[in-house]
Amino acid sequence: MTFYTAKGDDGTTGLLGEGRVPKYHVRMEAVGALDEASAALGLARAQCSAPQTPPILLAAQRDLYKLMAEAAATPENAERFHFIDEARVKWLEEQTDAISAIVEMPKEFILPGDTLGGAALSMARAIVRRAERRVVALFDGEEVSNPHLQRYLNRLSSLCFVLELLENQHAGRKTTLAKS
Repeated sequence: MTFYTAKGDDGTTGLLGEGRVPKYHVRMEAVGALDEASAALGLARAQCSAPQTPPILLAAQRDLYKLMAEAAATPENAERFHFIDEARVKWLEEQTDAISAIVEMPKEFILPGDTLGGAALSMARAIVRRAERRVVALFDGEEVSNPHLQRYLNRLSSLCFVLELLENQHAGRKTTLAKS
């Protein structure tokens, strides 16, 4: 068995359902950005030291895996892959609220880099924002119809921000403000 199929050598990739699209198709741009977001969360998970952070990030990675499937599904198959719903958005809100209650919230913009885990979370947040933009383009182009996908990614970026603050606090580091 090999780890390649060579089917994409012509510059196309298969969808979850019938058909192939160019690798640069808006749908594949979204799937790729979601894949990057999951990888960034994994990198952060490997570097974070606050006990709350890794299990939250692992759950979010599993959600992104499901979200990728929905983004890769053809419209005829999309209903089979609707796993991200109001309950998953609510879960992110609950996690964000719980972490927000135990960290000091800055009153201005911050700069990443106070801890490895915090910096990795900041990078993950930026990548999640890119994935959100790509999914919004899918939604606006009527390639996907589940509005919870956009909401989930929006909340996930907020969660990454408060987790960055938590990581800095847990390490005993003060978060650097953008203005000196």
